Amino acid sequence: MAAACAAPGSTFSKQLLFLLLVLVLLCNACQKVSLQVPSHLKAEKPIGKVNLEECLKSPSLILSSDPAFRILEDGTIYATHDLLLSSEKRGFSILLSDSQGQEQKKLEIVLSAREKKAFRKRHTKEPVHKRSKRRWAPIPCSLMENSLGPFPQHVQRIQSDFSQNYSIFYSISGPGVDKEPFNLFYIEKDTGDIYCTRSIDREEYDQFMVYGYATTADGYAPEYPLPLLFKVEDDNDNAPYFETKLTVFSVPENCRYGTSVGQVTAIDKDEPGTLHTRLKYKILQQIPDHPKHFTVHPDTGVITTTTPLLDREKCDTYKLVMEVRDMGGQPFGLFTTGTITISLEDENDNSPCFTQSSYFAEVDENRIDVEILRMMVQDQDLPNTPHSKAVYKILQGNENGNFKITTDPNTNEGVLCVVKPLNYEVSRQVTLQISVLNEAQFTNAANTQPPTMCTATVTVKIKDRDEGPECLPPVKVIQSKDGLPAGQQLLGYKAMDPETSSGEGLRYKMVGDEDNWFEINESTGDLRTVKVLDRESKFVKNNQYNISVVAMDSVGRSCTGTLVVLLEDFNDHPPQIDKDITICQQEKDYAVLEPVDLDGPDNGPPFQFLLDNSSSKLWTLESQDGKRAILRQRHNLNYNYYSVPIQIQDRHGFSAKHVLSVRVCDCTIPSECRMAIEERDVKPNVILGKWAILAMVLGSALLLCILFTCFCVTTTKRTVKKCFPDDVAQQNLIVSNTEGPGEEVTEANIRLPTQTVNICDTSTSVGTLGGQGIKTQQNFEMVKGGYTLESNKGGGHHTLESSKGGVLGAADTGRYAYTDWQTFTQPRLGEESIRGHTLIKN
Repeated sequence: MAAACAAPGSTFSKQLLFLLLVLVLLCNACQKVSLQVPSHLKAEKPIGKVNLEECLKSPSLILSSDPAFRILEDGTIYATHDLLLSSEKRGFSILLSDSQGQEQKKLEIVLSAREKKAFRKRHTKEPVHKRSKRRWAPIPCSLMENSLGPFPQHVQRIQSDFSQNYSIFYSISGPGVDKEPFNLFYIEKDTGDIYCTRSIDREEYDQFMVYGYATTADGYAPEYPLPLLFKVEDDNDNAPYFETKLTVFSVPENCRYGTSVGQVTAIDKDEPGTLHTRLKYKILQQIPDHPKHFTVHPDTGVITTTTPLLDREKCDTYKLVMEVRDMGGQPFGLFTTGTITISLEDENDNSPCFTQSSYFAEVDENRIDVEILRMMVQDQDLPNTPHSKAVYKILQGNENGNFKITTDPNTNEGVLCVVKPLNYEVSRQVTLQISVLNEAQFTNAANTQPPTMCTATVTVKIKDRDEGPECLPPVKVIQSKDGLPAGQQLLGYKAMDPETSSGEGLRYKMVGDEDNWFEINESTGDLRTVKVLDRESKFVKNNQYNISVVAMDSVGRSCTGTLVVLLEDFNDHPPQIDKDITICQQEKDYAVLEPVDLDGPDNGPPFQFLLDNSSSKLWTLESQDGKRAILRQRHNLNYNYYSVPIQIQDRHGFSAKHVLSVRVCDCTIPSECRMAIEERDVKPNVILGKWAILAMVLGSALLLCILFTCFCVTTTKRTVKKCFPDDVAQQNLIVSNTEGPGEEVTEANIRLPTQTVNICDTSTSVGTLGGQGIKTQQNFEMVKGGYTLESNKGGGHHTLESSKGGVLGAADTGRYAYTDWQTFTQPRLGEESIRGHTLIKN
């Protein structure tokens, strides 16, 4: 048989070649596909769908043997024009070819028209009974997601019992029919078969609620609308994916075993609660991979630590390549990978340490605020954090506070400075012990060792230098008595030269003496007063008077000190008081006196107030709490100026007399009183017109005529006694060229007879010294020490005593000054002037 096969012209060889050709043809042919379609096909409407990939993977050329049909790349078949299929089957071929043309396939398509049944028309007179309880269609069905067809794919058939007697037409509506997604389902109106035209994505539409309708040819609906639920069965067509593409977790270093780092979550769009969405997590790789520090819970995705040996100083970041797989982690499940970054948080688990164990520095004596050394430390913790920032401390050698160490925020170095001057003569070298720690406390992790304090020794050498004088102490206080006279000696300021430990050779100069109280001895620094020392001076603050003194050596080096003169208070100032007082009787009839004593509290209040006897008739003085007094009127006085002498003593009896100028006014506030009195006392600065001057002259002439007439009448009557002695007029009349009494009146007394003389009218009788008389116009009464003018017109009574503010006694004698006379006569002269002016005007 092998030889026969080897012969090229043998019969067996021909049969073998024929068999291979048949096999090749069979391999090129694909499975035949049969589709049931409606008998009437409309143009550009899909009639079905086939899976071309089962015949040829990725065909580049798709051709139809029948031009009445067109095939798309996804396998959907369309009619190019309207066709009417007969009862016989109609077939055509689909030719498939790859891009190089090396492989060709042929797919046979057979179309068969669905059978039509003869419809019977319902007569309107025939009774039709609707079904109310029994359903007229099968139970809900399901569709497979991502179905490969062929399409249209039969879904379900609905059938009405009335179709046995009548011609029933079926229709559907709802999502997938006349709503989004449109034209997914259609129904054969004659048979009630429902078809699906294409594949469905469950993640977009998980179910469809479609309503079916049955109607007769005349439009009558014998059945209720039938709800049809088409549920889409899930297919595992979505791989799970991590919720965030870049996930970063952090965990403290040196954390305990089992510490939670974070949780990863993934999403699967397939149907929840199914095996398609049952996810499992797994760590594929850790970078760096040794040792293994992390694990993940397969169901929850929680990442935890597996060791307590995480050390940030060795590795500060880890990366985990993770996988999430559905189908419960089965190998055939869909999966996705992602990268998780885990960063380690720093803990203070490393102590700072000096780079040297000992240091050396030099500094000149008496230098301050100078940097002498910088000390560097090493710390493996995270830089620029409290875990690595150094805190330096001087443990020993700085008992006098000469040094200070701080941290440079930029370099983390310890900066050692001298803040208090060092003295070479006292110590030539200082040894310091300095420690360093971190700002943050050391971690208490179980796997870390307790911290050790690092220390270093600093030797500071002090260099000698010739310094100037020293003013120690910088402020010196001396005491002096208040009121110390000029020319007295006081102990001054003393400085010292540290090289010689004495003050020899130093010269002193005073640079601050505000009121020039002192002069200084250039050699000794002692003071000598050039003024009387006054504690109450404005240059004295808190009983202290400050002087600045400069001490200089032979080469001009100097120092400055302050000398404070503390003044002891001396009772050299009596109590003082404001002497201008106003009493507004509309408000109150008294005034409050508040004296001030410039001396200190020990020489001040309580005060004692004494009223002069000459003022006790009109005033009273009441002391209040030793600091104030109440000056009160004994009775309401006339509005005028009053002089009130008082005496005020301090607690030690040192006193002074004061004459108060008291103004009694008709006012509510003192300012109004002042303005009223000033307007009354000050003569107006006006220029009189010619008519005003004429009125005054005529008024005065008229008054003189009246007086002259009365005098003549009284002298011609023989029955009238001589009223005035001859010597009265000679002794009391004073020649003056002024309109009022002259200045001589202020020094002379107006002496009048003790007898009362009535000067009467010329009408009838005139009374004697002791007799009675009839008063007609005016009565002039002259008594000893006083003069009274009574006027029957108006019933007024004016006296010199009333103008002065006093009460006239029966036998009182007094002297009246020019102001009293003017106060009495001036208003009456004004009245006569007004009357004269009125007469002239009339």
